[in-house]
Amino acid sequence: MSFKGTKKRPTAREIIAIIDAMGGQWNAFTGKEVTGFYVKSAAAHLETSLDIISDILINSTFPKEEIEKERGVIIEEINMYEDMPIRDIPDVYERLVFGDNSLGWNIVGRKDVIRKIKREDFLSYIKERYSPKNMSVIIAGGINPEKTTELVKKYFSEMRPFDTIRYEKVIVKQGKPKAYLKKKKTEQVHLALGVLGSSLLSPDRYPLAVLAAILGGGGSSRLFNEIRDKRGLAYYVRTFPQHYLDNGAFTTYSGLNKDKISEAIKVILEEHRILKENASTIGKDELIKGKEMLKGHLVLELEDSRSVAAFYGEQEILEDKIETPLEVLKKIDQVTSDQ
Repeated sequence: MSFKGTKKRPTAREIIAIIDAMGGQWNAFTGKEVTGFYVKSAAAHLETSLDIISDILINSTFPKEEIEKERGVIIEEINMYEDMPIRDIPDVYERLVFGDNSLGWNIVGRKDVIRKIKREDFLSYIKERYSPKNMSVIIAGGINPEKTTELVKKYFSEMRPFDTIRYEKVIVKQGKPKAYLKKKKTEQVHLALGVLGSSLLSPDRYPLAVLAAILGGGGSSRLFNEIRDKRGLAYYVRTFPQHYLDNGAFTTYSGLNKDKISEAIKVILEEHRILKENASTIGKDELIKGKEMLKGHLVLELEDSRSVAAFYGEQEILEDKIETPLEVLKKIDQVTSDQ
């Protein structure tokens, strides 16, 4: 809704036409802990980009007719995800793992809530949460830091800081195994199998990342070899950790033939058991490969200026300090098989 019109630019077409005219890209995104708005453009158009972003944050009008149209768009987005099990299963899984709370809820929302939402709800949400005290402006690319700082002051200084409503800390305790089956007529079954993991600020973050790379991080990983190459049970299998401020999860996902589920679960559990009971099975070469995979992915990702902005921005908003890519690469290198 934020690109649907402002006091300065009353229609979405006016906003988008300006971005198109400079060859830019635009969007907004919502996670469980951050919301972001961005315009990506050539460095020569930095001021225009800041003008637009500040305008939609400060002066969005949320026209009622646009809300009605967007309501239908979001409901169809939900329907689309429901028809894409590979996209839907992480949401289903996190609801099971984290429970009926803000961390377990689906980001896109529920249809019954979306059908009821009003313009006043948008205004109230912004009034309670969109404060400079709770916000960061991140700019990455070929910029002049001094001039850029002045431009940020120029376009965002009219925002008045206030104390925002804070989220309630989510405490997850699990005393026994959990399982949930979501039935839908499909050709393939999608499986998520995992355990509670570490929070975003935990020292276990990097060891878990390397472990995930070894277990199910690529075409030469243990699970890919056992499940796809040796047995032909699945097209995809991957393992990765998910970290939030309060909690985390360590999860393997796979798309399987419905007649092969039991066999696949046994293989996944067996590979977990091997690593749990005998970490020495991770040899020197396998450990190095896992680290280099993570490091290579990070380096390639940071070739894009938007990814650079996200790398620093999420740290600024969520973490205690900002680390450079070199510092992160060093922490990955320091991981040992004993961890």
